[in-house]
Amino acid sequence: MTFRVPTRAGRTPSASFWTPGEGLAWVAGVIYTLSSFMGWYSGEVDGLRLSALAWHTGLVGKFVLVVGIAVLAFLALRAAGFELPPTVPVGMVIAALGFIATILALIGLIAIPDDYADFGRSIGIWLSLAAALLLIVAGLLKASEEL
Repeated sequence: MTFRVPTRAGRTPSASFWTPGEGLAWVAGVIYTLSSFMGWYSGEVDGLRLSALAWHTGLVGKFVLVVGIAVLAFLALRAAGFELPPTVPVGMVIAALGFIATILALIGLIAIPDDYADFGRSIGIWLSLAAALLLIVAGLLKASEEL
């Protein structure tokens, strides 16, 4: 359902909940948030296959959850009718959060904690990176929708 509100500049911004940019941001935000509960590193210790969740990797894994929740909270506020000032484009906020998410995922990908030096990278870190990049794409798509 789309509502149209007239503005001073003659444009009518769409308050639609399911624009392609915001829909992609929702999917990427959920995947990014859930990736903090997935195995980021896995390896064999004494014949047992073990995985280390993002939570076990230090502050980076915890910041992944915080940024993921921030993305979902921002999108939920938008869906509830919260509007940013006209000078702050929604798409750029989503893209900025995606940029922060990408930096965190790259740190987790490059700098394996010393406790897991013998482990390899697992599916959670790759999903985290893919979702972070999708957030940037979603933000740019949303910004192009606003033009």
